[in-house]
Amino acid sequence: MLPSNWIRWFRPGAGHLSSAQPEFTFTAVSLGLAIGCLICFTNLSLGLQSGWISMMSIQSALIGFLISRILPTPLTPQEIIVVQTTAVATGTMPLAAGFVGILPALGLLSEERDGTPPIHLTWLSAVGWSCSVAFFGVFLSPPIRKQVIIEEQLSFPSGTATAQLISVLHKLPPPDTSVRQRAGYRQLDPEEDVPVHEAIADVPVVEGEDEHDVEEREVVEHQGWHALLYSFVASGAMTLSAYFFPVLFSIPLFGNYLAKEWLWYFTPSLSYVGQGIIMGFPTTLSMNLGMFVGWAILSPLSKLSGWAPGPVGDMSTGARGWILWTSLGIMCADSLVSLLPVVWEYITDLVKGRSNYVSIGEHGTKEDHETETEDRLVPNNWVVIGLLASVVFGTIGVWIVFGNEGIKPWATVLGFILGGLLSVIGVRALGETDLNPVSGLGKVSQLFFAWIQPGNIVANIIAGGVAEAGAQQAGDLMQDLKTGHLCHASPRAQFYGQLIGSSISIVVTTTAYTLYNRAYVIPGPSFPAPTAYVWLSLARLLRDGQLPEKSASFMAVFALLFGVLSAVKTYTTRRQVWWAKWIPSGVAFAIGFLNTPSFSIARLIGGIMEYVYRTRYAKDGSDIRLIVVASGFVLGEGVVSILSLVLKTFGVGVASCWGCGHGLCGGCPAVV
Repeated sequence: MLPSNWIRWFRPGAGHLSSAQPEFTFTAVSLGLAIGCLICFTNLSLGLQSGWISMMSIQSALIGFLISRILPTPLTPQEIIVVQTTAVATGTMPLAAGFVGILPALGLLSEERDGTPPIHLTWLSAVGWSCSVAFFGVFLSPPIRKQVIIEEQLSFPSGTATAQLISVLHKLPPPDTSVRQRAGYRQLDPEEDVPVHEAIADVPVVEGEDEHDVEEREVVEHQGWHALLYSFVASGAMTLSAYFFPVLFSIPLFGNYLAKEWLWYFTPSLSYVGQGIIMGFPTTLSMNLGMFVGWAILSPLSKLSGWAPGPVGDMSTGARGWILWTSLGIMCADSLVSLLPVVWEYITDLVKGRSNYVSIGEHGTKEDHETETEDRLVPNNWVVIGLLASVVFGTIGVWIVFGNEGIKPWATVLGFILGGLLSVIGVRALGETDLNPVSGLGKVSQLFFAWIQPGNIVANIIAGGVAEAGAQQAGDLMQDLKTGHLCHASPRAQFYGQLIGSSISIVVTTTAYTLYNRAYVIPGPSFPAPTAYVWLSLARLLRDGQLPEKSASFMAVFALLFGVLSAVKTYTTRRQVWWAKWIPSGVAFAIGFLNTPSFSIARLIGGIMEYVYRTRYAKDGSDIRLIVVASGFVLGEGVVSILSLVLKTFGVGVASCWGCGHGLCGGCPAVV
């Protein structure tokens, strides 16, 4: 029999054990870890392919809900939020720990050019590196939550959308985002002190619930499994077929000449289509505009003008390496300009010694708008101890893995401090725009470390990765905390889920990356790891200032153009102008430069599907059925990629290289 205080430890929010329902349960955490591991493999694969990953928070909640329907005791909404939070913490580690950018970049180092040989971490070293950066953002989240969710009430669109979905599926009232106008989570009615979890469980029908919500819930409950299963199987079958017949993912749609010489081919990946559905039409349109400008205009221009004389796909002397610099200029300009209003407001509030978001009570004191009881919050002493421990042990871990030659301990400490500052900026940008500009924040950190530790490329990449990890992780977890806030989930329960998900993901992500490295060349045809070149190229530029011929001019022109577009987009978005979403996104536009056309075209198909379905078939402009299908597409390829990895590791090769004469099929040699 467990002591009562142990029960309270494992049941956050159970201040009244006889009435409150548990949230942090073994079932919820186990289900979250299982879903998170699938997302982790999927994100690692997609990140190494395209430099883009997804939080998959809505997808995690959907899948968790569907699975919970077949359990003896269905999970409560708060348990589903723990499922989602744990899954997101597990699934986003490939980006947080730099497996899709930082580590491949270190492997691209050249002793002749950079003064240091390539750095390839062993499995144990990669675990040590991941442990060093995996927890700083988790401990940073509780104090940031207090400011941006409770006091400033930032919208966090994805987190709010997930809360709305959970409310619909569990027959709850729509989440009330106006914290000032409700009594709080401790009490539903001023006259009755009823625990909210108990009250919610007893509500069979929601007053005022519209027919659309009822229909959506019934569709998910009764047809969701079928849609998820069919889309999962279709995507998995396509992926497995492409493993044995590689030409299926390298179709020379525009002819063998354009495919071989200019890298114009088509990859009909259903996972890419699913990602396009999740991204939405405006984002995929921006990406494809960038793809067209980069690969149909600038790539031939640089090649034919002699500025990039090497093969088009060569990242050093070819057009792909040349247009990378224009992409880098766009990303830096877009990210920095979009951050300026957030930084300005933050500095203004600090200088004036006030906050526009904190009201003053009757007696002249600041009013605390926290709606949770102390036993449901993460204690401040945990936060302080956790932050100090993560910095100390993280610094020691980085020093053990890379040594003094790689990065000095003081530089790592500065990386953590900078990461904390950038996290505040990134989280506020995410809360307002639903975009965490970690790419731009990473460039800011590289610029800073090029100034304080000039000439050291390894230190520049590592310290930048430390800073980016905290900003990225804190931002992703904040979306989950917003969902929990709106659906009355315990922040402490979510905190536990985040810690467990991050811990397990260290081993899962490291093992997956090690297996991919053994089976494939990274970067290579199957996994080009485009963001690795971004990190390394900027580090080299900051060290020696050398750019390919004429690239500086195009870099400056496009940076100026997208700086202006970003300013207009930020201004119109803040004023909720309807056409703001159609202004091209600089980051998405730049991603179109980084990836070959094959990665962008399939995503555009998904974006078009989302737009047509939402505007013509979905009721009231929103329907979650397409999200279920998109989730199946993405997860199907992610799961089957594990099988493909096992086949590759055990030497099971392709069945036929027919049609691979353009030499772009993964697993097939170039056939002339």
